[in-house]
Amino acid sequence: MSAIADSFVLGEAPTTTCAGQDVDLVKAAQDGDRAAFGMLYERYAGMVHGVLLARVAWEDAEDLVQDVFVAALQRLGSLRNAGAFGGWLAAIARNLATDHHRRGNRAEIVTAGEIPAAPGGPAAEAFAALAAIRALPLAYRETLTMRLVEGMTGPEIAARTGLTPASVRVNLHRGMEQLREKLKIDARPPRAATEIAERKTEKKAAPPAARPEGQWRKGGARKREGP
Repeated sequence: MSAIADSFVLGEAPTTTCAGQDVDLVKAAQDGDRAAFGMLYERYAGMVHGVLLARVAWEDAEDLVQDVFVAALQRLGSLRNAGAFGGWLAAIARNLATDHHRRGNRAEIVTAGEIPAAPGGPAAEAFAALAAIRALPLAYRETLTMRLVEGMTGPEIAARTGLTPASVRVNLHRGMEQLREKLKIDARPPRAATEIAERKTEKKAAPPAARPEGQWRKGGARKREGP
């Protein structure tokens, strides 16, 4: 059994392959081209963040994105099919989120009435929308987070995750129906969720290839700096 099939937690193996350009970048990265890996980071960081944010607290997702790409860089030589990179990377993100919970961390579960409007952070309405998304079934939660928070289109979600376009369409359609019911809103996506995406863009971290040495964890433990 391949590493991808063995680690895919949603029960659906990738059926959509990466675009030709991404395949070339993956192969170049496997040959040691760090610039190519940095470009893959730029193209896939949003997908990885969406997978994680559907499972863990906002502040934990920011850190775990870096962990996912460190793990991917370390294991890239074991990827046999460069066209399956997106599904393989998504599987790493899902597994690291699971490991995160096994270490005793819990997802950020809040209700609309308990959400503060923290200065400098995403607005309370955005957290309310995210909390509603997290209450949905996992398959819907993941695709909706990518669509509404990360701003990805349906075809982009399919191309990045390796899911079929049909599966993505179904998940988005059914997920939006359930989300509207929870939020009691009309057919338009929750506008407040875009504030999270704007914050994420402003705080976007550097890819592993450009990260100063010493800031990446060694042996599985992240090195923390400062208080």
